[in-house]
Amino acid sequence: MATKIRWLALGSLSLGTLLAIAVGCEVVADASADLKSACDSGRAMSYLRTICNLGPRPSGSAAMTQMQQLITQHCEKLGAVVERQTFAARHPENGSAVNMTNLIIRWQPELTDRVLICSHYDTRPFPDRDPVRPRGLFLGANDGASGVALCMEMAHILANTRLSVGLDFVLFDGEEFLFDDNRDRNLYFLGSTHFAQQVAASALPGKYRKGVLVDMIADKNLDLYYESNSLRYAPAVCEEVWGVAQRLKIKEFYPRRRHEVRDDHLPLNEIAKIPTVDLIDFDYPKPGSRESYWHTEQDVPDKCSGQSICKVADVLLEWLRLQK
Repeated sequence: MATKIRWLALGSLSLGTLLAIAVGCEVVADASADLKSACDSGRAMSYLRTICNLGPRPSGSAAMTQMQQLITQHCEKLGAVVERQTFAARHPENGSAVNMTNLIIRWQPELTDRVLICSHYDTRPFPDRDPVRPRGLFLGANDGASGVALCMEMAHILANTRLSVGLDFVLFDGEEFLFDDNRDRNLYFLGSTHFAQQVAASALPGKYRKGVLVDMIADKNLDLYYESNSLRYAPAVCEEVWGVAQRLKIKEFYPRRRHEVRDDHLPLNEIAKIPTVDLIDFDYPKPGSRESYWHTEQDVPDKCSGQSICKVADVLLEWLRLQK
């Protein structure tokens, strides 16, 4: 998660082995999964653990390449068409070129009328807000892996679902390629900006009707409020998504404003003109807590929940089914 401005608004192992280890851990950890969910919370959490077992995943890293391979193989096996949108950025510390890749995961690619669900999948290079080790190890379980786990879990349901509109699940690279927060202020939202520019130039097939960005949606204490920029740019989409949550009786969605956040939805709204909302739980671990796991070494799988991922997935799946 990138420039999340904390405004409180007034209102070695193979990928297969890693996956097997993650599934084994999760059977015990998430045994109380919500059986009413269309998704499997244990499986969703296993994907999050698998991604984190790769280690930190900043743009251009070997772990990022491994993750791209894992996601591509998983989604293609379930019937999606996966495209790579590549571009280059300058490394802020040595000036070298860094190859970056957005993954566009297309469901029913033959349909020209499309909607967008998206997330970043890179991790910040360091846990710069950690009070003890700001240059330590940042796994980004919630802030990076949660969107990937959501995508991989939803793929199981989408494989057997026919929608009235096409869906592109886009994973953005380079959301926060920052090594020095003061120096690197222009290195936010690189992947989403490139994607938005391609949409604006009509370089991609189909037309996007609307979109949802997911960021930090695996918190065990899930609380999803309206985000201020989302209400400004896409109020109707906010009402749709939170309305679905209310009908499904998923109480973790609160239809009132809390934070203003700068995130990947800004290029989508401002450049691509796709009305897009941000689903983000910025109160990590919970509202009112003096402790924060955001951009610290504490952002690890044990702070996350497969049930939270599945609650978001259930809302998005029902929202997709309602698109005509």
